[in-house]
Amino acid sequence: MPEQIKLTDIRLAAMNLLSMREHSMCELARKLGGKFPVPELIEQVIIDLRNQCLQSDERFAEAFIRMRQGQGKGSALIKMELREKGVAPYLISELINESDAVWAELARRVRLKRFHTAPLDGKDKARQMRFLQSRGFVSRHIQAAFKDLCDDI
Repeated sequence: MPEQIKLTDIRLAAMNLLSMREHSMCELARKLGGKFPVPELIEQVIIDLRNQCLQSDERFAEAFIRMRQGQGKGSALIKMELREKGVAPYLISELINESDAVWAELARRVRLKRFHTAPLDGKDKARQMRFLQSRGFVSRHIQAAFKDLCDDI
């Protein structure tokens, strides 16, 4: 006969996860669900943690955005990843402002770090642009990353 699962056991497991790093509500529910087969107790624990400000999707999203920016990832990729992690769309749009010049500067730095120099010709420029696109930068940030270069390329 399986041992009775207690609310305190689920809370302890949740606190252990949160002590390592921030988690979104969906991530936390998924991880706890793999360990404890009682969704109603998991939901109760997560609601309690949110009410006590121990779990916050906003805090998670802010930390996640900073981490991914530090890895040289663009706004489009970060938005997609946050959606996959269950962060609410209104929160994503509130925290990621694509008109912010920070993204264009990040694209420029990522391009320089990877390629070190200006593109030699149109083919090289297209290759560098594809690289930035694969990193999740939107077209206006990619264009801005080349703005300080000669326009004859």
